[in-house]
Amino acid sequence: MDTWRTEYAIETSATPETIWSIFRDVPGWKNWNAAIEQIDIDGPFAAGTWFTMKPPGEEALRSQLIDVRENVHFVDETRVGDLVIKVAHRIEPLGSARTRIIYAVDAQGPEASDIGPAVSADFPDVLASLAKLAEQK
Repeated sequence: MDTWRTEYAIETSATPETIWSIFRDVPGWKNWNAAIEQIDIDGPFAAGTWFTMKPPGEEALRSQLIDVRENVHFVDETRVGDLVIKVAHRIEPLGSARTRIIYAVDAQGPEASDIGPAVSADFPDVLASLAKLAEQK
């Protein structure tokens, strides 16, 4: 089975609680993530809840929140055929009024080493936009 993993991180002066409030506002993700044209969540921001995300010019994808810990992390999982992509969105307090935001990507299945990099190519820009928004709140 083809597997591919990587992670991206950024530091910010925003608090974990501020970052978490942005994460919980799923319909608002499109305001700071250019890879989202439309997004809808089918229930609360909790493990087991499904959401539908449509990238610009592409088909919508269904994903599920599989692990949610307030102010700590959430993990979503997207399945396309036999390909499984999990993205962990972690918040790590660093002390001295600094916080690290980490997006860790784990792709497994056919063409994971090709699709994983394509899925995550914009994550540095997404993290920069997220940090900027969080610092303005």
